[in-house]
Amino acid sequence: MITIKCEVLKRPFRSLLGVSFLLCAVLSGCGGGSVLPSNSSGLPPLPPAKKGRYFTHVVIIVQENRTFDNLFATFPGADGTKVGKTHDGSRPLQKSDLESRISPHNGYPYWLQDYNGGRMNGFDRVPIGKTPGTYVYQYVDPAQIRPYWTLAKQYVLSDHLFQTQGSGSFTAHQDLVAGGTAIDSTQSLIDFPNGRPWGCDAPGGTVTSLITANNQYQANAGPFPCLDYRTLRDTLDAKGITWRYYAPEVGYSFGGNLWNAFDAIRAVRQGPEWGRNVTWPETLALRDIADDTLPGVSWVIPDYQNSDHSGDNSDTGPSWVAQVVDAIGQSPAWKSTAIVIVWDDWGGWYDHVAPPKPQRYGGLGFRIPMIVVSPYAKRGYVSHNVYEFGSILRLVEDNWRLPRLGTTDASAHGFIKDFFDFTQRPRAFSLITAKYSKEYFEHQRPSNKPVDTE
Repeated sequence: MITIKCEVLKRPFRSLLGVSFLLCAVLSGCGGGSVLPSNSSGLPPLPPAKKGRYFTHVVIIVQENRTFDNLFATFPGADGTKVGKTHDGSRPLQKSDLESRISPHNGYPYWLQDYNGGRMNGFDRVPIGKTPGTYVYQYVDPAQIRPYWTLAKQYVLSDHLFQTQGSGSFTAHQDLVAGGTAIDSTQSLIDFPNGRPWGCDAPGGTVTSLITANNQYQANAGPFPCLDYRTLRDTLDAKGITWRYYAPEVGYSFGGNLWNAFDAIRAVRQGPEWGRNVTWPETLALRDIADDTLPGVSWVIPDYQNSDHSGDNSDTGPSWVAQVVDAIGQSPAWKSTAIVIVWDDWGGWYDHVAPPKPQRYGGLGFRIPMIVVSPYAKRGYVSHNVYEFGSILRLVEDNWRLPRLGTTDASAHGFIKDFFDFTQRPRAFSLITAKYSKEYFEHQRPSNKPVDTE
């Protein structure tokens, strides 16, 4: 008899169907056991989600690189504008397509130029190659982002949410799991590593950039991007709250290599939660929703082509978000879920509202949109209160009575009382009409596009 040793592979791999999973090969004479995993998402099931004070599930859907004015300049009741400030006057914002032919700059040095000491009039002085800086004075045709406007009209739109730093996607995604990127009491990470993937999988010699409390920028002076600070993962695990981070595969696609926050967290990347709690592809979120196995906290990170990122030659981002929301809305989880839709950074686009002072560690950065969807969300409400990424962490912490991480979650305003009305009857869900179907995304090939590094 042939004896074959059963074991769980330490690294996930891609099957012929494009689903990454952990494999235990169980063959005749292998001594019992069963093939893992057991649910249709191709993952070992997590324990059932625990009900919190308000919600059993919080889902954070992350999109890319848009300011509030770029998407909602003309939204009724919101603080938008159709006129932008330039260094020597003003110019009208042009109504434009969602898909942009180029990707504007959005690192900290460019942010400083745009910000111009709080005057918000330096955007035209940041050329994009041979394209003048005036290119970023645009707002997207609302007809092309109809799902976002529909969600904003039916639920809650925040028009004064500011990103944690005037920086790009690397630290923005870190802030959405940790609320900050301090490596000691005087310095924080900013911008992005000089090698990719952005995390523990980066090539040797990769470094990060730093900024001090008084905004002294130190390019390429930071550590290798495999980090040990605490994140929501630590406080969630300590209280037995389930979580998953759905993202494109690291080492395989553009989005996975740059936008997987937990690839930069050593305890996750080098521990058993990699491949179980951090999962890929991101479409596994749709399967967990369909199986009614959605964890307590979910982060849903898009493939590049579905990300709203400029220059991606795609208009699928609004439909991707709509399909995730629709899947939850039609599932048993709807009645106990809060969905936060947020864009990670300003992407170089114009915005007219200066972030609040004082400016420390490169922040607060510019405004980005946030839409919150829930059966308890106020209907058609535009919140003008000031929030930041730490406010999103507070939603999770306040819901499950978790301790503060002590980053921006400690100082940010929470929005539970502002956005929700728990005295109202839970609202029935209405489908969000979208151009592309759920099946489109389930069968879509990963983009695998290394186009932009900010």
